[in-house]
Amino acid sequence: MSEHVIELRDLERIYHAGRAELAVRAVDGVSFDVTAGESIAIVGASGCGKSTLLQILGCLDRPTSGSYRLADRDVGTLEEDELAALRNRHIGFVFQSFHLLPRLTALENVELPLLYGPPTDTMARALASLERVGLADRAHHLPAELSGGQRQRTAIARALVTRPSILLCDEPTGALDSRTGGEILALLSELHADGATLLVVTHDLTVARRLERAIWMRDGRVGDDGGSSRVIDAFVRDLAGQSVGTR
Repeated sequence: MSEHVIELRDLERIYHAGRAELAVRAVDGVSFDVTAGESIAIVGASGCGKSTLLQILGCLDRPTSGSYRLADRDVGTLEEDELAALRNRHIGFVFQSFHLLPRLTALENVELPLLYGPPTDTMARALASLERVGLADRAHHLPAELSGGQRQRTAIARALVTRPSILLCDEPTGALDSRTGGEILALLSELHADGATLLVVTHDLTVARRLERAIWMRDGRVGDDGGSSRVIDAFVRDLAGQSVGTR
């Protein structure tokens, strides 16, 4: 039986929880499991809670209530240093806006996550990660000297350098043209084929359909969860219905 790498039960994230008139239930009673090796799209309208959910999954934010188990560890019981170590070991992040430090070379940006762990041959590992995404020849270039696609490949190399089991991607093709976005999707597909677990927040339903499973977030809750084609078709029908209703 496949291993669950993520388990969520009744997860809530409430902003301004101490003041009822201001409370915002960004994530509202979410429960689901993620099996090792899955590829999952998280879709939904703007403000539905999908980015907040991704922040919690990445251990960058803590839920207000409910439970989150990552790699069989109860995230809610961990101190900050334990949480950072768990995140660094298991999770790689890919963001729409790349988040590369402008004064560091591609190689130095990729090396950064390794500097928080025990001393290893960090430079060689960073170079190997750049080679994995086809950018070894751009290792000593600054981000400003790279194209958008090359910057995103550098960000993916940085996400991979700690050899995480899970990649969390927030609109990974959102800042790219369609051709370059297709190249990045092909790379993510290769990584998935190599065993990575992918969770991708996206507004691009073409991207979402290329993944195996989709979770539709609606008003902070899971509106639907299942095979990507079925869930996305239901989401599109709902959007069309809302559009008709506002005319």
